[in-house]
Amino acid sequence: MVVSLIQFRIELPPIESIKEKRSIVTSLKGKLQRKFRLSVAEVDLLDSLHYAQIGAAMVSNSKVFGESVLQKALALVEKESPGRLLDTEIISEFY
Repeated sequence: MVVSLIQFRIELPPIESIKEKRSIVTSLKGKLQRKFRLSVAEVDLLDSLHYAQIGAAMVSNSKVFGESVLQKALALVEKESPGRLLDTEIISEFY
């Protein structure tokens, strides 16, 4: 069993409230969950208005497959996110 993980930060455009940030992050998380069937969560920077840190994971039987899906998810984030993508990391663990 292979667990593939991705973690990234997004620098958000100027926003004025945590509620507005949550709307952006929730929308992005939903797209990743629906399109790629990932488990997704905002993992850090919860109270920051300027940044969001998101993590996602998937279980598969192949490191290559898992990481390719996460690369596609990252491309979607770059395309759909209103902010700038920062500090991306993809790793896979074997169990």
